[in-house]
Amino acid sequence: MILRLAALCLAALLVTACQRNDLKEPPVDLGDFALGLNIVVADHAQKVPISREASVEEWEAVMKTAIDDRFGRYEGTKLYNLGVSIDGYALAPPGIPVVAAPKSVIAITANIWDDAAGAKLNEKGEKMTVFESLTGGSIVGSGYTMSKDEQMEALAYNAAKRIEGWLVAHPEWFGLPPLPPKPAPAPGKDK
Repeated sequence: MILRLAALCLAALLVTACQRNDLKEPPVDLGDFALGLNIVVADHAQKVPISREASVEEWEAVMKTAIDDRFGRYEGTKLYNLGVSIDGYALAPPGIPVVAAPKSVIAITANIWDDAAGAKLNEKGEKMTVFESLTGGSIVGSGYTMSKDEQMEALAYNAAKRIEGWLVAHPEWFGLPPLPPKPAPAPGKDK
């Protein structure tokens, strides 16, 4: 049993080491986007009862860093302000490996403003639920293979990437042509 657990942990470390960090690649096109204000609030974040504890200050710092890392790469000609509210989280505690390996998750609401116009671009906050990435370590349980800080960094990285995907889906906000409409499903075809 101990040998199997050691093999699983070794596999988890190898998979984690092979994970790709897309921040080393050029950013996707966001037209005239440049990061203005980076506002993160976590004072109303709800913690799932089985979660490890994390402070408001820890969440705000880790999320601001992830947003700066991802969006600070953009060198557009116009400032856009991002506002992110951390609504809830669960940081997986150690569980029973494989059998009951809880997953870490964060729930956020994102908003974006055109700085010069002082106008919010999205009508209502974009709610997102972001899970930890599936790795060998998360199969065993990230509560065993990662510290609380590592779990928070991984969730913040995934959340910032998810926010980027949301912005990419709205190119018209950044001086780019809108995405073409999705084709209608063919008659008689299931969706």
